[in-house]
Amino acid sequence: MAKIRMAQYGTGHGHASGKWLAMKKSAEVELVGIFEPDPERRKAAEGRAPYDGARWFDSVDQMLGDQSIVAVASEGRNIESLDQTEAIVEAGRHVWYDKPAGDNWVQWQRVVRKAEEQKLLVQLGYMFRYHQGFSQVTAWARSGFLGEVFSVRAHMSTSLTEAARRIISDHRGGILYDLGGHMLDQVVWMLGRPRQVTAFVRNDTGVVPGFGDNTLGVFEFEKAIAFIDIAAMETPPMARRFEVYGSQGSAILVEPFEPGRTLRVCLDEARDGFLKGEQTVHIPPQDRQVLYERELVAFLAALRGKQPPDRDHAHELLVQETLLRATGGIAG
Repeated sequence: MAKIRMAQYGTGHGHASGKWLAMKKSAEVELVGIFEPDPERRKAAEGRAPYDGARWFDSVDQMLGDQSIVAVASEGRNIESLDQTEAIVEAGRHVWYDKPAGDNWVQWQRVVRKAEEQKLLVQLGYMFRYHQGFSQVTAWARSGFLGEVFSVRAHMSTSLTEAARRIISDHRGGILYDLGGHMLDQVVWMLGRPRQVTAFVRNDTGVVPGFGDNTLGVFEFEKAIAFIDIAAMETPPMARRFEVYGSQGSAILVEPFEPGRTLRVCLDEARDGFLKGEQTVHIPPQDRQVLYERELVAFLAALRGKQPPDRDHAHELLVQETLLRATGGIAG
């Protein structure tokens, strides 16, 4: 089977080096090269792992003008990446697009519409879709195994330097904008579009004035409420946790969910091989690079027509709409 020729646009995203390494290691990918529009970022990355041995394009036209390239990983900083993704789609290429999908809701809808008109796939880089713990919890929630879900609680805080906070402060919502999409990707997959969104975006450290460093999003559904709290100043290692509660049971991905080793499951009665009451389900630990590789496998399988995309464009739009409703880009 012929390899799929891919390239990368940008190095500024926090996942950029991991995505490059995933493509570099893949037996299904012929990695053609990379373009970084910022000379300083290119200088910092060129010749250094994992970009050692890479071909560097001198312009975006040189990269997108290569008609043999089938797909491009969009890995610019969040402030750049939506424009870059639109350029990739306009050039007729599939996109492996690192999250979130920009601040401009009208533009993001336009990009998706253009992609659909050209029968192109745009897959967002929400790697927890490929985490066995998250996959199991959401499968139980969607199947009715837990009964009717009435509450979801997600905690995904981090520890950021002042420099990192200043970069993210380009976006309304601060740390909620930067990381909230990961959890919303799971929540709307289970529950659909929230009826109402309310967010609390606070600046409690003062390290970068105006930067939302202590945040909470509350998402109201017809019969459920989801709470997503994210702060920028948690002491490492972070105690990240994901919890789903239903009328017939609960499932909790016990912290930390990276790498993720156990699920706490509690059921009202025995079913599907599980006991009534509390039990622990062990899952293999998964580091982030493994998740990137699984993302890529799914992306390539969809491009080859071996499977439908794991998430359709309507879902990718819904995640971003919900994130922007939380951060103030769209009315809640």
